[in-house]
Amino acid sequence: DKDKMAFDREIDFEEALIARLSQKGWEPETLNQPTEEDLIRNWAEIIYRNNNTIDRLNNAPLTSTEIEQLLTQIAELRTPVALCGWINGQTTSIKRDNPDDPYHLGKEVSLKLFDPKEIAAGQSRYQIARQPRFRRTTPLAQDRRGDLMLLINGMPLIHIELKKSGIPVSQAYHQIEKYSREQLFTGIYGLIQIFVAMTPEETVYFANPGIDGQFNTDFYFHWADFNNTPRNDWDYIATYLLSIPMAHQLIGYYTIADKSDGILKVLRSYQYEAVRAIYDKVVTHRDWTTEDGQLGGYIWHTTGSGKTMSSFKAAQLIAATNQADKVVFVIDRIELGTQSAREYRDFSGCESDIKETEDTATLISLLKASNTTDQLIVTSIQKLALIASS
Repeated sequence: DKDKMAFDREIDFEEALIARLSQKGWEPETLNQPTEEDLIRNWAEIIYRNNNTIDRLNNAPLTSTEIEQLLTQIAELRTPVALCGWINGQTTSIKRDNPDDPYHLGKEVSLKLFDPKEIAAGQSRYQIARQPRFRRTTPLAQDRRGDLMLLINGMPLIHIELKKSGIPVSQAYHQIEKYSREQLFTGIYGLIQIFVAMTPEETVYFANPGIDGQFNTDFYFHWADFNNTPRNDWDYIATYLLSIPMAHQLIGYYTIADKSDGILKVLRSYQYEAVRAIYDKVVTHRDWTTEDGQLGGYIWHTTGSGKTMSSFKAAQLIAATNQADKVVFVIDRIELGTQSAREYRDFSGCESDIKETEDTATLISLLKASNTTDQLIVTSIQKLALIASS
């Protein structure tokens, strides 16, 4: 059984993983032992290709100083939470200094970076960087190389550390923690959103806490399948968790930039399955009358399992489809209303996306309004009952 096979050498494991990923949506031609400069050049070429229109780059590639503007933005944003919003904001701006584009010289242009919806389509590129080189932090520092980085549109968003069979997975994640302490995940590597520590027999994945953050093994997750059966074999992880479309969706939909504590969060597998099930049901359901008996459903979560985050993600994805006229989040106790609305706002990263209902009149006006399709309405069951009875 190939997915249970042991690897006595890390290099053999690395090659098998690359081969599997290249069958699952990643480009088969790897970037071998690239320096940070190589990766920046690769990113600049992809940005140019994806933005070479008259109103954007106008047949004039990015100059080194224009690229420096992007790297400055990464350095200034600094935290994975802020960078998550930057990546998923789809575009960013630079001021053009390339004289080959006289029309935009000295002016700001908008650049497309990553589109959560453009999965395995359009301009999305999926590359594997093999043993990327880190910049030396001091002249006496050793040369450091990571194992694998997964690049979407040239941005290293997922970093993987591997260990051969018989080595505990903790050695792989300790390596990641050590690299972070040494400040290696800076520059273009500051874009990393998710870390993956892998042996052939065990994998954990976790959100990047950032160079100022704390690593916390409570948030190192194992993956499980639809039936919540833990799946640790490397081949399953490569086929599902790290495949396209899943890896693209992890970055675009299943991470949460939580403003309340400034920590980037990634969904556990059961949260992903719950959100996916709710979303799939809503988008494929055509008749919400009682004729087919399907008026709703429920997801059962235990205390502390992340219900608010799961429901927020489900609501956010449903709102984004434009198939729902309104998405209303209902809580059952008035005093919880403010807390849930606050959590929702912290998760959304955008205050205007969340509408709180101070009173029944506000709720009625929001429900009647035609312009709140992209917004989530947070209210209490008591207010809904007042409307229903009036």
